[in-house]
Amino acid sequence: MNKDPLILILLGKSGAGKGTQLNLLRERLDLEFIGTGNLLRERKKIKDFTGKKIAEVIDNGGIIVTPIPFKLWMDSFEEIKNNKENFNGLIIDGSPRKIKEAWLLEEALEWYEWDKRVKVILIDISEEEAIARITRRKICPGCSHIVMFSKDDTDIENCPQCGSKLIKRPEDTVEGIKKRLAWFEEEVGQTIKYYEENNMLIRINGEQSVEDVYSDIIKAIEDDNN
Repeated sequence: MNKDPLILILLGKSGAGKGTQLNLLRERLDLEFIGTGNLLRERKKIKDFTGKKIAEVIDNGGIIVTPIPFKLWMDSFEEIKNNKENFNGLIIDGSPRKIKEAWLLEEALEWYEWDKRVKVILIDISEEEAIARITRRKICPGCSHIVMFSKDDTDIENCPQCGSKLIKRPEDTVEGIKKRLAWFEEEVGQTIKYYEENNMLIRINGEQSVEDVYSDIIKAIEDDNN
């Protein structure tokens, strides 16, 4: 039995469904979770210079410079390493974004001795699908549950899981979405190419049902382990 921890890196455009899949994968595989977006949203609550700057950049659809998320990753890795006795692995959501982040993440995983079973999953959707999904979603600030709306249920105001009032993220305007998608193609596209050229990328069709996307990811992980 392979005792090396499994490190899953989930990549995909905004709206690709990474959050939904990571919850399913965490439950099945008993993995820890590091989400760069979640880390940044928590960090911006601290009202120092960096917290205020993160809030300003995120709320205007901008991109946070690499040293900030990298420090947050390293702090999270250190906490896991020191406090988790039975560590099966972890899911890293939405990172690395830039190619230099991929290199830094490789070195960090090697440092923490987690570099033997690294799988990079790209949940692939079109730009049109991403815009359609994001403009139809709201987020629960209480439990981070994402609710996707159809034309017939836009009157839903509260989270079906915890009852908190749903919100729309300030950065989820059409202008903000298009800005992030353009950046994704320019910057994350290079990272995807890097992983693909190094035979590390597992590409999944994200425009299927949630169940089919999940099934394809599990199959790809299991096939890759054989």
